[in-house]
Amino acid sequence: MDTTDYAALPPTIESLNAILERLRAPDGCPWDREQTRETLARCLNEECAELLEAIDHNEPDAICDELGDLLMNIVFQAVVAKERSEFTLTDILAGINAKMVRRHAHIFGDEKADTAADVVAVWEKIKAREANRPKRDSLMDGVPAELSALNRAEKLQKRAAKVGFDWSESSQILDKIQEELDELKAAAASGDDRHTEEELGDLLFAIANYTRYRKGRTAEELLRAANDKFSQRFRYIEAELKAAGIPLESAGIDRMESLWQQAKRTGI
Repeated sequence: MDTTDYAALPPTIESLNAILERLRAPDGCPWDREQTRETLARCLNEECAELLEAIDHNEPDAICDELGDLLMNIVFQAVVAKERSEFTLTDILAGINAKMVRRHAHIFGDEKADTAADVVAVWEKIKAREANRPKRDSLMDGVPAELSALNRAEKLQKRAAKVGFDWSESSQILDKIQEELDELKAAAASGDDRHTEEELGDLLFAIANYTRYRKGRTAEELLRAANDKFSQRFRYIEAELKAAGIPLESAGIDRMESLWQQAKRTGI
């Protein structure tokens, strides 16, 4: 019989591993025992989204909490892998520690890197020498399809830019965006749904390319910010209509648009 006082364990990653192993034991938690690598992966996506939201809203307590949930999911994956005799939490930690030292040869070795660009160059050179690197037939290989479409678009574009397949100035991309917009209008006017959808995709890809080229916030970050702004302004509309005793469903587009502009003027 396990007599360990799990509540009294020190706050270490090893303690978290022990707690999860206990939950996975034959007499452990039915829900935790049912989890698989695949079900945990679905939770991982949700945990990452919640962490990003906390970071976007700059809420330290929430960030701390969501980082804990994310760490739990990672350690849980290690517990499952150990049960399958694949690898352990120690293997994960040993691997990432060695990788961080190996790839930062400008700190722990003889490489020189004075700028962030130099660091990236050193990093890529070391990565190319690693024996366990997957063999790639194309520069496009290794960009996970599971990434959000916007993130994947920017990573694919960065790969191509490394070998010179890139624009020479941002104005050219703006011209390309206008070209794609014109093609979208023509496709929509033709009534061809498949062509219209293709042109919509091309337009989104071109916009992602412009955000990538600017080297500021990513397209994903900008769209999350735009989503938040839309949500806040619509909440303002709802609050104003509720205060006026007007049902949202019968407010009408003109009144709602007026309130939308009012929200913009108030800085929302």
